Amino acid sequence: MTDRCPAAYVELAHRLADAAGEIVRTYFRRSYDIATKSDSTPVTEADRAAERAMRDILEEAVPDHGISGEEFGTVRGDAEHVWYLDPIDGTKAFIAGVPVFGTLIGLARGGRPLFGVIDQAVSGERWAGGAGHPCTLNEERVACRGGVDLTNAVLFTTSPDVYEHDDLEALDRLRGDAGLVRYGADCYAFGMVAAGHADIAIECRLKDHDYCALVPVVESAGGVMTNWQGAPVTLGTDTRVAAAGSAELHRAAVSRLTG
Repeated sequence: MTDRCPAAYVELAHRLADAAGEIVRTYFRRSYDIATKSDSTPVTEADRAAERAMRDILEEAVPDHGISGEEFGTVRGDAEHVWYLDPIDGTKAFIAGVPVFGTLIGLARGGRPLFGVIDQAVSGERWAGGAGHPCTLNEERVACRGGVDLTNAVLFTTSPDVYEHDDLEALDRLRGDAGLVRYGADCYAFGMVAAGHADIAIECRLKDHDYCALVPVVESAGGVMTNWQGAPVTLGTDTRVAAAGSAELHRAAVSRLTG
């Protein structure tokens, strides 16, 4: 963790989550337009409306900060502080009516994740944490569980259909040794690690807005989150991340991922 995240920015992050959550709940399990983006992933009216609402708040509150969002790109990306927004991480789950998606709000300073929010607006669960702020779930402090070895660990990842070639081989090595494997929870899986209900969460083919919020949440809960080589997550370069509830378990997971 770096220096403490200012309280004003923590408050702002929660304000963004409130605004996005109101929109997400309005659309959930209702009729809405769905389009397919150039990368063959779906996007809904809810994704776009929620990101617009958050961007409008940021432009008014911190006009010198950068914004990088999944749906509307990046402005002022070279600013010291940049907000990374994923209005609905897990759009396919949202479309299917399954509340394991989430709104991700990550604040980076100098290219390093500083503070994050994972908000599940339908179930009313909100994780928040970062530099100088312990991880909370609905304002109650939570922590990763320790003392779990790989053979007893609960492992989460996205659908194995996403994995190809070397990534699939790495997944096979890890899930072959894990105690229990679950799929498809997207950002919600990292919240489960932070709250001590799961032990490992891994993902591949990510973008900055997919993981900037996750890193400070996991780390402020006492967990470890790196790229698959065990190095600190670096915005703009890493597409594969691994989080675990303890340093020992993280080492074991990375060892399987790297072969």
